[in-house]
Amino acid sequence: MTTINLTVNGKPVQREVENRLLLVDLLREQLDLTGTHVGCDTSQCGACVVLVDGRAVKSCTMLAVQADGHGVTTIEGLGSADALHPIQQAFVDCHGLQCGFCTPGMVLTAASLLSETPQPSDEQIRHALDGNLCRCTGYVNIVAAVRQAATALSGK
Repeated sequence: MTTINLTVNGKPVQREVENRLLLVDLLREQLDLTGTHVGCDTSQCGACVVLVDGRAVKSCTMLAVQADGHGVTTIEGLGSADALHPIQQAFVDCHGLQCGFCTPGMVLTAASLLSETPQPSDEQIRHALDGNLCRCTGYVNIVAAVRQAATALSGK
C-alpha cells in the first residue's frame, strides 16, 4: 500500500492505495466520480479520458500512484448541470452526443486540445480525437462541437 496525494477537480485528496490500482478505479470506486467511464480496459476507446495536469490521459492505463502529486480533472470538475463548460454546451448545441457513453472522454480530450491549440483545424480536431471511439454519431457533429467550443473559448 502507498499513500498518494493528488488534487481531483480542485480538491485535495489523500488515499492509501494498492500499487496496482488503476486511476480509473480510484476515481470511480473510491471517489464516486462515475462520469469517467470504463469501456474497454485496453486504452482503445477513450471513454476513461481525464485530464492530468491539463493533458488528456486514458485513466484505464495509468496507475493511481502515478497521479501522486498531480492534478486530475474529471468530467464532473469541468462544469456543472447549472453552468455547463463551453465545450459541454457545444456538444449539446451541435448534437455531438447521442448515447453519451463516450462524451466525457471526448469533451476532456477536446479540452486538452483546445488548451494547446486554441483554434485547431478540422484535421487537428480529428487527429486529437483519434483515440476516442463513438459508435453513435459518426464524428461530424463532434468535430463541429469542438469547432464551436474553440470559437466560444476564444471570445469570438
